[in-house]
Amino acid sequence: MLTHSISFSPQHAPDFFAQIPASPAVFALRGGDPAAEPYASKTANLRRRLQRLLAPPESQSKRLNLRQRVVTIEYTRTASDFESVLLLYKLLRRQFPKTYQKRLRLRPAPLVRLNLENEYPRAYVTTRLGRISGRSLYYGPFPSRVVAEKFLNDSLDQFKMRRCTFDLNPDPKFPGCVYSEMKMCLAPCFKGCTDEAYAAEVARVQAYLDSGGESLVREMEAERERLSATLDFETAAQQHAKIAKVKGILTMCDEICRRLDHLDAVIVQPSLDEKSVSLFRFRQGELAGPQIFALETEDKDKSLESRVRETLELFVPAGARSSAQFTEELAILKRWYYRSHKVGEIIVANAEGELSVRKIANAALRISPRTTSAKPETTNVSGPDLSA
Repeated sequence: MLTHSISFSPQHAPDFFAQIPASPAVFALRGGDPAAEPYASKTANLRRRLQRLLAPPESQSKRLNLRQRVVTIEYTRTASDFESVLLLYKLLRRQFPKTYQKRLRLRPAPLVRLNLENEYPRAYVTTRLGRISGRSLYYGPFPSRVVAEKFLNDSLDQFKMRRCTFDLNPDPKFPGCVYSEMKMCLAPCFKGCTDEAYAAEVARVQAYLDSGGESLVREMEAERERLSATLDFETAAQQHAKIAKVKGILTMCDEICRRLDHLDAVIVQPSLDEKSVSLFRFRQGELAGPQIFALETEDKDKSLESRVRETLELFVPAGARSSAQFTEELAILKRWYYRSHKVGEIIVANAEGELSVRKIANAALRISPRTTSAKPETTNVSGPDLSA
């Protein structure tokens, strides 16, 4: 997995570290015992980091020093923090299959779950994915649980789907709750509606979440036009205010907030190769890449967009093998996307599931001449820290 390997000995000359690149990298330090655990991390400056770990220790210093333990240095240079995090994740998952989750300390992304496995479906915020093959649908990722809960609560105010958390056993004698009293729930708990009517309301909620709110906006706009046509302008104005409120709710959903099984995105990152970029793709819960895309080739007959299309076909993700992998790789994507200062760009597929090769090509042209000098994050000496 790591592309370079160098033997190390405490007897090496002081100029040994001159051969180590002073650039961002993911590395692993291995001892002579094959059964011993390696020290793995990422850094913004590999030479400086290895000097701190492997140079002769200062007297009475409490800084971690592995000079007498390491016999092999393995590393791979990276061009961005996004690439470093993804490579470190894959390295730790291979080296520490039982403990890598604790070492990574990734925070799962907040999601909205529409639980269709219940006889009377409901929606709620969660950070856990159920079975990939299950019927439940998930939407996100959101920047925080607070944002996810506000979005969901404000959205459900526009519908009459239940919000209670327990499994229902409909009984006409059940008193109901405040939502049924306020006519904000169809009240299936005491058979306030038929099962068919409740299923139709759940379908409206699913259409709302699937379309990013567009289904409800279209529905309300049609009602506004009908009211205007009947000269009921006062009610039409009230309907217009409701439409504005719904559009305000939808501003809490960023471009990346989608139904997860439909989320298909290409992340364009800088590359170590000149006049090139690195392409990553998130699809079906898996982050694939990097795939190097050269902006200039000897083949002048192919357009930039056609070569982007060919490159995308080279690394179509196979999909996450488990809900744990889906959760972890989505957390990596979410962590990068919501950073206040991030390097690179993301292009998300449209509602029809199509990626715009033109947008990808334009993003590659903007990113290739690397004008930013943003440094990837480093991890402390106690181990890798990828917490969001």
